Amino acid sequence: MFTPKWKQEALHLTKGARKFVHYKRDLLKPGQVGEIESRRTDLLDAIKAGDRAQVDEASKQIRAACEHALPHEKPVGWLEENVEVMFVAIVIALGLRAYYLQPFRIPTGSMQPTLNGIIGTPLAEKDWPSFPRRMLEKALRGRSYVKVVNDRDRHLAVTPLGRADIRDVQMMHFFSRSEVHFSDSKPLRLPAPASPCTQIGLAAAIQIAGRNNGLLPAGTIICEGTIDSGDLVLVDKFSYHFRKPKRGEVFVFDTLGIRGIHERSGDQAAGSHYIKRLCGVPGDTLSIQTPNLLVDGNIAREPGIQRVIRGEGEFNINPNGYLFADPRELNGRAKNISQYLSKPSDTLTLTAKTRPGMREYAALGDNTGNSLDSRYWGPVKEFNLVGPALFSLWPVTTGHWGFIR
Repeated sequence: MFTPKWKQEALHLTKGARKFVHYKRDLLKPGQVGEIESRRTDLLDAIKAGDRAQVDEASKQIRAACEHALPHEKPVGWLEENVEVMFVAIVIALGLRAYYLQPFRIPTGSMQPTLNGIIGTPLAEKDWPSFPRRMLEKALRGRSYVKVVNDRDRHLAVTPLGRADIRDVQMMHFFSRSEVHFSDSKPLRLPAPASPCTQIGLAAAIQIAGRNNGLLPAGTIICEGTIDSGDLVLVDKFSYHFRKPKRGEVFVFDTLGIRGIHERSGDQAAGSHYIKRLCGVPGDTLSIQTPNLLVDGNIAREPGIQRVIRGEGEFNINPNGYLFADPRELNGRAKNISQYLSKPSDTLTLTAKTRPGMREYAALGDNTGNSLDSRYWGPVKEFNLVGPALFSLWPVTTGHWGFIR
C-alpha cells in the first residue's frame, strides 16, 4: 500500500505484457516475442532502479512493441461479438438443461391442486374481454382465448377400438398440442392437448360427427373458450446422482419401457415425461384404504401425502384422498392390460434387491380421481427417474410460484 502509484502502474504493465505474449504467441513471430520480452526486462530494471523517467520511457517502448506486434489483426465487429456471446449463452443453457436443470410443462390435471395442468374453460367469443386484457392475462397467467371452426366437411378417422382418432403431439419438444385425424383430409391441429380441448367443444363436435356417420360438417365449432397454460417447472436433474429419491416429493420420470403407459397411450407415450408424487420407494408395499395410502400396512406420514389424505383447504377435492384404480378405465381396451391397486386386497410391492437401475418406485397423482398412475400401470424403474421437481416458474398468478413441496 506504500508503493508509489507510478510504480504500481508499471508493474501492472509488465504483467499485461507477459499475458499478451502468452495469449498471442501463436500469432507472433519469434522476433516480436523477443522484442517484447526485451522491453519488459528494461521496464523491470527501471522499476528496480527507482528511476521514474526511465520507467516512463520503458513503458512507452513496451506499449509500442505490443500495439504494433499485430498491426494487421482485424478488430472484432459488433456482429461477430454479439454472435459469439449468443453462442456461448446457448451452449451454457444447453449444458444446464442436459446436466442440471430442465424446464417441464405440466400437461394434465393429475397433480392439482399442487400444480396446474392445462385447463380448458368454455367461453363464447362474444364474452371475451378486450384485447389488452387478454394480452395481460396471457403474460400473467398463461391464458389464451381460442376458437377453432371446421372450415369444410370432413370425415373423422377412427382407431381400431372404434374411437375418434385424436392424438396429443409435441411441438419443438416443449409445447403440447393435439391433432384430429380425418379419413379424407390432413389432420387438424388444435391449440392444446385433447383433454382440455374436449372441455371447450371437441367432445360436442365428436358427438355431432357420430350422429352424422362420421361426417363433421363445415362450420362446426371444435374449440371455443380459454386455455390456461400448465405450470412451467424446473426439474433438478442433478440431485439423484448424489442422494436417494425420497418418499413424498414431487418428481419427473420418462415413460420408456413402462408397458402399461404404452398400452394405454400407444405412440403418444414414446419419449414423453410424467410428473407425479413419489409415494413408494424400493422395498415398500403399498395398499389403499380410502382415503389413506398405506405403506407396509401403516398410513403414510409424509407431508405431501398427508395433504392428499386429509383433503383440507384447496385439497378438498370430491372425492378426497387416495382412491382405487377405476375399472371403467379399461372399457373397450384389450383385456390383457393390467391394473394395480384396484380393490382393497391389492398390494404393490416395489423391488429393492436387484441390479442398479432396476429398483422400483411408485408414482401417484395428488388428484387421484383424475390421474393415470402406478395404480393403473405399476412401478417406475430407477433408470426412468429424471429428478425432483424444484421450482414453479410460471404463471405467476396461480399461487404456485416458488419451490415445490
